[in-house]
Amino acid sequence: MPVPQQKFREIVFQLLYSHDMGKSEERDMLALMMAELAVSRKVVRDAQAKMREITARLSEIDALIAKSSHGYSFERIQSVERNILRIGVYELLHDPDIPPKVAIAEALRLERKFGSPEGGAFINALLDNIYKSSQGLKVDEHQIERTLQVLQQKEETIKQEIDRVKLKDEDDDGD
Repeated sequence: MPVPQQKFREIVFQLLYSHDMGKSEERDMLALMMAELAVSRKVVRDAQAKMREITARLSEIDALIAKSSHGYSFERIQSVERNILRIGVYELLHDPDIPPKVAIAEALRLERKFGSPEGGAFINALLDNIYKSSQGLKVDEHQIERTLQVLQQKEETIKQEIDRVKLKDEDDDGD
């Protein structure tokens, strides 16, 4: 029985994320995905093939993401968002079977499922600008800057919370 395209995309995302995080072995991921997601060997092998297509273009895709994320270094993009963007850019520019609106909508769906609310606006702005740029259309630079401000505020809030917890733990240890 064929797997829905949305589930297939989720498998590709999980494989890509796993590859990005730990350079996992394909055969290990094959067994894990089959067991955890209750999908066939063929589905996982097809997803691995798509992941390889994406990773073969990784330097080009990452360069586009970095160029488009004005003032926000590529290294600062969280791994979930980075890999969702990679799939989105690949589908926008290299998969003619997927309409651009679907590629962007699916990236946003992945972000809602695996990422953060703040990341959705960033992903939407970045993919929209990459697509418009690839079509020679006018790009809204301010849209990305606004989403970056929200991301930076969220990062700062998280950093402050971590510092607060560390101080509390140090106080508790000192008692």
